Amino acid sequence: MFQCEIDFNAAVPVEAGESPDALFELGILYSSGRAGVIDLVSAHKWFNLAALKGRVDAISLRREVAEMMSDVEIAMAQREARAWISAH
Repeated sequence: MFQCEIDFNAAVPVEAGESPDALFELGILYSSGRAGVIDLVSAHKWFNLAALKGRVDAISLRREVAEMMSDVEIAMAQREARAWISAH
């Protein structure tokens, strides 16, 4: 049986740079814990990026995630989103 660990923080789908749907799915992945554990900072980052790319339903999910986060965590997610935009 094939077993490995995937680094979801480093892995980004090829189409993520172009597709708000792929960014949205990453938000779902991290907010639901399907990536292994729930990571609200990453979820907020991906929903934020999806919203910036035009995925309107990402706005409400980003807001929902933000309600469970501290101000420091939100700031961290926003920094990570800006860094991702700069890199892509």
